[in-house]
Amino acid sequence: MGEGGFDERLRAAVRAGDAEAVRDLLDKGADPDAVDANGLPVLCVAVAAYDAPVAEALVEAGADCDRALPDGTTPLRRAIDGGSPAVFSAVLGKEPRLRLAEAARERLLALARSWYETGAAEELRRRTGAPGPAETARVQDGEYDWVDQGSRGGLVVRAGHGAILTSLEWAFRVLTPVDELITRAVVQPDEGHVDWSTVCWILTSRRSFETWSAVVAHRHAPDRARRRFVADYLRMRRLTDPSVHHGKKESELLAAWAAEERDAETLAKVLDAFAGHDHPDQEAIGLRCAGHPDPRVRREVPYLLCADDVPRTPAARSALRTLLRDPHAEVRLRACTASMRDGDLLPEITRALTLLTRVPDTDARGEAAAALAGSPDRTHAVADALAALLGDDDQRIRLEAAYGLALRDDPRTAEAIERVGPLGAGYEDDHRADEFWRWRRRKETPAGE
Repeated sequence: MGEGGFDERLRAAVRAGDAEAVRDLLDKGADPDAVDANGLPVLCVAVAAYDAPVAEALVEAGADCDRALPDGTTPLRRAIDGGSPAVFSAVLGKEPRLRLAEAARERLLALARSWYETGAAEELRRRTGAPGPAETARVQDGEYDWVDQGSRGGLVVRAGHGAILTSLEWAFRVLTPVDELITRAVVQPDEGHVDWSTVCWILTSRRSFETWSAVVAHRHAPDRARRRFVADYLRMRRLTDPSVHHGKKESELLAAWAAEERDAETLAKVLDAFAGHDHPDQEAIGLRCAGHPDPRVRREVPYLLCADDVPRTPAARSALRTLLRDPHAEVRLRACTASMRDGDLLPEITRALTLLTRVPDTDARGEAAAALAGSPDRTHAVADALAALLGDDDQRIRLEAAYGLALRDDPRTAEAIERVGPLGAGYEDDHRADEFWRWRRRKETPAGE
């Protein structure tokens, strides 16, 4: 097939949003700068469709995101206009500071800042002149985050320009003041919003002590959204860089904060961040919070009482026993999973998990099934509880149950695997499916071979 044939198939794959096919065709020689029937690069088609995976594949293959278009825009400028941080990041590509001249960088920053300061809804009104309010809906942007999407007069825009501006500033190493960034983040006081998550990520990427100090100073702010942001920032730092230079100072800060914080939601986030640190008062703080009236706080306590390589005290074990009987299912689940390696508590953990496999909530049943499957408890009671889940309507729960039976070489395993049913895309490297394969091999291979 000639290059023209590959290009035609590439155009169809881009329109269909098939990122895997796009990558395959690019590998075979399709032109990443191929144009559609309207003369626009296929990269612009992906941008207009808010298709970040396809845009990323095209840019990685060499698509020109700075290509001048007849209307004076470029694919990158169109990505900023579209307001999707996920699409924008895909189009921006790697090391834009090295690729773009200073004047071009300034124009992009000015465009992003203009959108952010004006607001997507107002800019939509200006650009379309259409009467009436814009239609808005919350949509997922990228793998984890959300953003508002507005449509008016046939034009669609996502309101993620705060995240885009923040990403551009960092890409061009513009060190925006910390206070300004946090103000930008908390406009939408939700860690799932693109502005919040992007600011948090960028600030964790700025490793200086000055940045850290400026961020944690907001833990005293009267606005609880700012305090929650600080807790989220500290949690992300623990996850992304466990060897932080000022870990002891951070640990002390979190211990003091846990004693002072009165807002339950914020306190829960503080405890979540604190659980990853090694601090001598961790158990004492956990015990103090074990009877907190808010379940969001209590669900964080088991991790404070089950620190690695720290012997369980009688007081901690007693508190865990109480949490295993907590009225809230998520608290019981956290207590079970955190203390699973405690042999003294294992029979009570098994009882709690078995009861949780019978609750109406599918997510809770699934988590309980996963915990039971991996439990060190190899009694018949656990195997029977897992077998009872093979009739569950949710395939993921049946999968966990069959996996647990396979690990135990239970005689019901063959039937259990059959009850799971065909596994679709995404399970190619799944550890549970791999265990089914290993179980079959063990059964097919005679002993001693």
